[in-house]
Amino acid sequence: MSESRSASRRYYDKIQKVVDIQTKIIYFLLSIIFAFGLTYALNNPDLTSPQLYVLFLLFLSIGLWLTEAVPPFAVGLMIFGFLVLGLGQYYSGSNPENAAKYVQKYVQTWSNSVIWLMLGGFFIAEALQKVNLDKIIFKLSILKFGTKPKFVLLGIMMTTAMFSMLMSNTATTAMMVASVLPFLNTLDDNAPFSKAVLIGIPAAAAFGGMGTIIGSPPNAIAAEALMSYNIQFGFLEWMLVGFPIAIILVLLFWLYLSKKYIPKINHIDLSYLSDDSLENTSKLFKLKKKLVIVIVVLTLFLWLTTNIHQIPASAISLLPIILLTMFSIVTSDDVRKLPWDTLMLVAGGLSLGLAIKETGLAEYYVSLIREYELNLMAIIVGFSLLTVVMSNIMSNTAATTLLIPIAIILASNSSPLILALVIGFSASTALFFPISTPPNAIAFSTGKIDQKDFRPGGVFAGIVGPIVIIAIIMLYYYLRF
Repeated sequence: MSESRSASRRYYDKIQKVVDIQTKIIYFLLSIIFAFGLTYALNNPDLTSPQLYVLFLLFLSIGLWLTEAVPPFAVGLMIFGFLVLGLGQYYSGSNPENAAKYVQKYVQTWSNSVIWLMLGGFFIAEALQKVNLDKIIFKLSILKFGTKPKFVLLGIMMTTAMFSMLMSNTATTAMMVASVLPFLNTLDDNAPFSKAVLIGIPAAAAFGGMGTIIGSPPNAIAAEALMSYNIQFGFLEWMLVGFPIAIILVLLFWLYLSKKYIPKINHIDLSYLSDDSLENTSKLFKLKKKLVIVIVVLTLFLWLTTNIHQIPASAISLLPIILLTMFSIVTSDDVRKLPWDTLMLVAGGLSLGLAIKETGLAEYYVSLIREYELNLMAIIVGFSLLTVVMSNIMSNTAATTLLIPIAIILASNSSPLILALVIGFSASTALFFPISTPPNAIAFSTGKIDQKDFRPGGVFAGIVGPIVIIAIIMLYYYLRF
């Protein structure tokens, strides 16, 4: 009986794989048809061939990002190939002497300062995990908040937010969920506190990622877009805006979860947070741990004082990359496991944004919008809410890539700084679906939370988030300028 059950399960899995492949092929073909249809509908004599190429690529990328017919990072690679082949062929016919120069800049986003900044963050995150500093800091910080449920939740969320400023939201959520699962497994299946923790962790990771440029890909894209318009907005400047937003949103979301889920008990058992299993008495291990602390502190210090020593933040990122590998804290095997797919997605997104700007496509459509005299605040609120909606149904990196070039040009009469920051931050408030972000998916995969449980928090974050973001950014802008 068990053999027949296993055989039927294998047969079902095989059929399911075939269905999945067929579905992806259908979605891929529909995305192409969608892109051709919209490009044809929007075509007019005022658009040049390069603009039509980029317009088609834009719609095709949106279709593929929405349907996930191919992985998001593969869409990033497709953008490179399309720009090189499509625009390269056009410029080779119209201006063969300078064709290479026109196309080369779309590939050079791989060497963009944003990519190096994020790569430095990846190395730091890997080093923290290798020497168990992430788990040790987590457990020590939780114990500092006492044993009352609402304060335990606050400790978990604040610790998640702090880690998310240096580590990817996905890695932080995976670490935190793994750390609290032993405790959650001691509770009832539908315990309210379990829901509060598993909703709070991905939300705190998303909000905490706003705190630094390396905390989330949309941050890096927004900063790079500002740099392309000669607006210097470095690591420290980002923290001056992002850190308060992150902390305020974490606290507001914590208050919301406390009111909705926290049970009426005086304390909970945190005995599972013993540090004994994390102790490694090896002298070499202790030395590596001390080296990681020194390297991380030194890197953060240099990032925060860029305005004083004038060393670019991307160049400072080489410090952890070189030192952590030199001391064999991060090995070649660890490097292979870094999230290179995220860098592919970001680099492709930067290329698409650059193409939208360089070909004049954004300027063309913005000129049409300018015929209607829109209030600046209405534009800010509109782009913020549009970013939240798009980020809930597609990659927040992709949503940021698509919206920022248009928003910056639209705001050229005032300041592109406001809209770029609003869009970059708002992209991290998409929490409505389990699929809205990888952190949500990780929490959902535990089986202790239902899809409907994300919706109230997603609505809260999607409404309160933009309000806080716009208020802080406007305050910063008027105080600075």
